[in-house]
Amino acid sequence: MELSANGEWFIPLVLGAVVLLAVVVALLVAKALVHVCRPNEVLVFAGRRHHARDGGSVGFRVVSGGRAFRIPLLERVERMDVSLLSVPMSVTGAYSLGGIPLTLQAVANVKVSSEPQVLGNALERFLGHGRTTVSEVARQTLEGHLRGVLATMTPEQVNEDRLTFANRLTEEAGEDLRQLGLQLDTLKIQHVSDERSYLDSIGRVRISEVLREAEVAESDAVRQAEEAEAVAHARARVAEAQAEARIQRHHHALSEQRAGLEAQARSAEERALAAAEEARAEAEKELQEVRAGLEELRLRADVIVPAEARRRAQELEAAGAAAAVAENGRATAESLSLVSEAWRDTGGHAMEMFVLQHLEELLGHVAGAASRVRVDSVSLLDSGDGSTLAGYLRAYPAAVAELLREVSSTLGVDIPAVLAGPREAPRPLAAEGPPRDSAEEAWS
Repeated sequence: MELSANGEWFIPLVLGAVVLLAVVVALLVAKALVHVCRPNEVLVFAGRRHHARDGGSVGFRVVSGGRAFRIPLLERVERMDVSLLSVPMSVTGAYSLGGIPLTLQAVANVKVSSEPQVLGNALERFLGHGRTTVSEVARQTLEGHLRGVLATMTPEQVNEDRLTFANRLTEEAGEDLRQLGLQLDTLKIQHVSDERSYLDSIGRVRISEVLREAEVAESDAVRQAEEAEAVAHARARVAEAQAEARIQRHHHALSEQRAGLEAQARSAEERALAAAEEARAEAEKELQEVRAGLEELRLRADVIVPAEARRRAQELEAAGAAAAVAENGRATAESLSLVSEAWRDTGGHAMEMFVLQHLEELLGHVAGAASRVRVDSVSLLDSGDGSTLAGYLRAYPAAVAELLREVSSTLGVDIPAVLAGPREAPRPLAAEGPPRDSAEEAWS
């Protein structure tokens, strides 16, 4: 029972170990037989015959990139580096066209060609050799062609047109490198010189020419730059003027819009002011009406009522004064009536009585009138009888008598007759016309 139990778990374990071992062995075999090619190399499987693309037969096959399975015992795998090789070159005393020896340094970048038609040449020549061998073979080949190309070019061409020189060298060496299975990627001429200072003399002349050309070119460039600057300035001024014109147009349009808006605003403001003014006028009108009413009331209270009172008082006062005048008039009329009756009662001698009552006053006025006559100096011429002085002395009483006659003529009363006493009824001096009311004249 125990052995049977041990056999049941032992057999699967052994089988599993065998399978695992087989898998491990298979992986190791696969790892040993499968070869992976890196991007900068090619794998060469040698040992069996293969047909080439040109119809021939070769004893190897080439794998570029990817992986390949090696047949055990029948094939052998070799790796070949196809990465870039930098090949420095230096040639001294190589004669150029015209017999001028030159010294030249250059650098060429060379690699093993990956083209199937050329790769076979490289495998035949360099498989199993290091990169140094490939670089040395490439250098010797390029230097040989370098001398040949120098012989076809002048020192000036070599020095000035190095690209052409590099292209010619590539063309010359290309076929040989192809036969070697190599490929020239780039070639750079680093330095060109000569021991006889030929290039230096050419360089000096060339330098002067270059300087002169540079000066001319600089002058031309400056002139062109100035012309371009002037043109640019002109264009800038034109653009500026156009921009300024556009700005002015926009400003003008803006001004018009602003003016229109301001006009509308002013119109609205004026309408508002007019409405406000109208409202204010209406309010002022109402206020003035109220004020007029108040003023009317004030005038009535301050002026009209007092004026009416004064007028009433004046009327009353005038009525009183008129009453007094009327009474005085009536009194005067009555007195005049009494005087008239008394005048009629005198029998026509009322005037004489009146004159006698006022005789002294009349004589005073007559004497005053005579006394107002002034005589500054009198020259008398007497005829010798003394009558001149007497006549002059009688002139004053005569003047008084003449004045009395004038008064009598004026009053219509014979004053000397009245003074002489009653002889007969006085007769009026006026011959015609109604008798003058002497009393009324005397009162006047």
